[in-house]
Amino acid sequence: MTLNKWLEKNTVSLKGKIVAITGSTGGLGRELCFYLAMLGADLVLVDRNFTKSNSLKEEIINAFPKSKVTLITADMEDFSSVKAATIKLISLNIYALILNAGAYSIPRKTTDLGFDNLFQINFISPYYMARKLLPYLEKNNGRVVAVGSIAHNYSKAKNEDIDFSKVKANSKAYGNAKRFLMFSLWELFKDKASPILAITHPGITFTGITNHYPKVIFALIKHPMKVVFMKPKKAALSVLNGLFEATPHNNWIGPRFFGIWGLPKRTLLKTCTPEEQQFILSTAEKIFKSLEK
Repeated sequence: MTLNKWLEKNTVSLKGKIVAITGSTGGLGRELCFYLAMLGADLVLVDRNFTKSNSLKEEIINAFPKSKVTLITADMEDFSSVKAATIKLISLNIYALILNAGAYSIPRKTTDLGFDNLFQINFISPYYMARKLLPYLEKNNGRVVAVGSIAHNYSKAKNEDIDFSKVKANSKAYGNAKRFLMFSLWELFKDKASPILAITHPGITFTGITNHYPKVIFALIKHPMKVVFMKPKKAALSVLNGLFEATPHNNWIGPRFFGIWGLPKRTLLKTCTPEEQQFILSTAEKIFKSLEK
C-alpha cells in the first residue's frame, strides 16, 4: 500500500481541531506537523527552540496557507517551563496532545526536581502534561498520543533507583523512562472512556535521537542506517495513527514487521507484570502530587 493510500484509508479531516505536539521540530515531530496541517488541524508547536519552531511555522504556512500555528516554548528538562507551557495549553482548549518530545544521547545530570534528566524529559514532564490536561481533554472527547519505545524492554522499574540515576547506560535510563511513561498512562486511562489514549512507537528511524554513537562509528553506519531503517516520514505514520485508533490496555501501535519496519499495526505487549504496572502508576502519581504542592 502506498503512503497516500494509507493516509486516505486511515485518517479523516482534523479541520477545526487543535492539536498540540511536543518536540515538534525533531525528525518525527516535523513530519507529524506536516501530516496534521495537511489534514486541516490547527497546530500548537511545543518545543524548546523558538527559532526552529518559528522557522517550521513559516514552512507549514507556506505549504498550507490556511494553517493556524501557535508556538509555545518549553524545555522538558525545566519543570517551570513545562508548568508554564501546560497552563497555556489549558487555555487553548486543545483536542489532542501528542507527547513526542524525547532525549537519549545527552549528558546526564540531576535536574531542578532532583531526578535524572533522562527520566524527567522522557517521563515526568510528559506525564505531568497529560495528567493536568486530562479533565480538559475529557470535556472535548479528546485524545492523548504518547510516543513509546522498544527500548522499554531494556529495563524493569526499581524501587531503590526509580530514575536509574545509578545506571550508566543511557539506553537503559532512556528505556526505563519510556517504560514509566507507557505503563503509567495505560494504567491511568484503563477505566476511562474519554479522553482516548494511544501508545505508539516509530520503531527505529534515522532521527537526531540516533546520533549517539562516537563520530567515527556514526560516520560509518549512518548511510546503512538510512537504507535499513524507515525514514521519519514513514515512521511518523505510527504516531499519526494514534490520533485515529485507540490502544486498549497494553496494546500499542508500531511498525508491523519486527517492530522496526512497515506500516502501522496494533499489537499486544507482554513486557510488564500487573504488579510492576501498579508500582509504576503509584510512583507516577506520587511524583505528580508532589509537583502540585
